[in-house]
Amino acid sequence: MDVSDLRVALFSGNYNYVRDGANQALNRLVDYLLRQGAKVRVYSPTTDTPAFEPAGELVSLPSVPIPGRSEYQFSTHLGSEVKANLAEFDPHIVHISSPDIAGHRALSWARGRGTPVLASVHTRFETYPRYYGLGFTEPLLVAMLRRFYHRCDAIVAPSPSMIAELREQGMHCDIGTWSRGVDRSIFSPDARDVEWRQSLGIGEDDMAIGFLGRLVLEKGLDIFADTMVELRRRGVAHKVLVIGEGPAKGFFEEKVPEACFVGFQQGKGLGRAVASMDVLLNPSVTETFGNVTLEAMACGVPVIAADATGASSLVVDGETGHLVPPRDVSAYADKLQAYAQQPDMRRAHGAAGARRADEFDWDTINGAVADTYLRLIAQRARAGGKLPAAPACSA
Repeated sequence: MDVSDLRVALFSGNYNYVRDGANQALNRLVDYLLRQGAKVRVYSPTTDTPAFEPAGELVSLPSVPIPGRSEYQFSTHLGSEVKANLAEFDPHIVHISSPDIAGHRALSWARGRGTPVLASVHTRFETYPRYYGLGFTEPLLVAMLRRFYHRCDAIVAPSPSMIAELREQGMHCDIGTWSRGVDRSIFSPDARDVEWRQSLGIGEDDMAIGFLGRLVLEKGLDIFADTMVELRRRGVAHKVLVIGEGPAKGFFEEKVPEACFVGFQQGKGLGRAVASMDVLLNPSVTETFGNVTLEAMACGVPVIAADATGASSLVVDGETGHLVPPRDVSAYADKLQAYAQQPDMRRAHGAAGARRADEFDWDTINGAVADTYLRLIAQRARAGGKLPAAPACSA
């Protein structure tokens, strides 16, 4: 079998109704597979106001809005129509990108037919309750995720650090790498726009500290805000540039009153905004891969990030930016103060990051996922269609 022969059923919790790093990666994967001649059918909740046009054929899953986060949908079941659609499509492999109800049901459907299943890990769901006063539920979530992933044939994760975390949690033994790429036609040092900065009140000699992402608590907004308070206490001159929208915008505006909020950006406008930062501060610990970190690096912007799975495989500490112990406000402030006092070092780290970003090519990265599909299909065929046993890792 070749890639062009594949029929792939992809399940997503959010394929295109709210734009985020995970569904951007999924859409790029589908686009790549279609360009290779494969057939792909995507199953996801949908809304009447999608954020962008989806790549490939999209089948709507039954869903309801998530309480308190109504911009997101939660799948409730597959339903007879979806199951009939799946049976008619007769996929060679099922790819599940979210361990929600539809993901669980799709996994059971595939196992019942002897169809191999690949799961991709896009976010650290088990860490989310920490930001909403429910940290005590984390062990239960880890156990539930472990049970889900053990029933899959294999997992792919976006970085070596995330793979190490999944192995430590006992999620699976067959874990491959599905990294992320960056569009260099959008994200480039050449996209920096001094006039645009000045229109926002940011001078050419000001150090603009950037935040990039959805404005939600789990992105570490509290740590970012506390770090800005510490910089003000130390008398470190700076400006703040915030790119993104989200339900916690009011909280962030109150905590970081000096910030310039430019809202949601995309395409060339996003590249301009990122390249016009002087440093990206990314304190989030919930990502499996730091898409925003890579985008900033591609723009020649040094990154100060939490030493966690989202950044530790991207940022070379002391060379393309700095890795800081998560939630250590003083350490974040120390690194930012050093950049304010040594702009030549800041620019050198940014240039090194731009060179490192050249290593992340989308087609090469997505080709590795297609190779994993083919491997799992062949592996199941050799086993006569038998289901995989629970993974037993060697020491």
